[in-house]
Amino acid sequence: MARTRAHVNRLHELPTFDRDSGCINAVVETPKGSRAKLGYDPDLNAMVLKHILPEGMSFPFDFGFIPSTLEDDGDPMDVLVLMDAAIPAPCVVPSRLVGVIEARQTERNGETVDNARLVAIGERCQLFADIKRLSDLPSSVVQQIQTFFISYNQQNGKTFEVVACRGPQKAKRLVEEGQRRRRARRK
Repeated sequence: MARTRAHVNRLHELPTFDRDSGCINAVVETPKGSRAKLGYDPDLNAMVLKHILPEGMSFPFDFGFIPSTLEDDGDPMDVLVLMDAAIPAPCVVPSRLVGVIEARQTERNGETVDNARLVAIGERCQLFADIKRLSDLPSSVVQQIQTFFISYNQQNGKTFEVVACRGPQKAKRLVEEGQRRRRARRK
């Protein structure tokens, strides 16, 4: 059984950063344009359907997680990866962090939590190759991302209030904090 368990958690346990490029290793769970929200289940070692978005609503870019990190909710850190085309799940995409959308999310039970949405550019992306920070993106793209997360949370009975948009240094600090949380939890 231990052998199976070690294999099962493989995607969650990949290195956070790509050894050669220094980019994060983003694991895509839900491809751009999908209405089906997928999530990796380490116990099953499979992608699992979480829910279906309403007609007319889809993920604006690839959505996934950063391995070997941990958020306060116990899941790996989320990341939105901007690419030229939708990437199938599960696929590891070395990506450059360009920033973070900091937000407060109010859960159905009324509890408010901080909820950061990391934003990265796939290292092989040509369309956004010159983007180095969130503020380099056209404001309409940032607005569309924010609107998606607001609407996505409304569909789940939650509110999502954008607090600030920060650059790659803040995003990297958050990832490093996520790595520390993961190490502390494993002890």
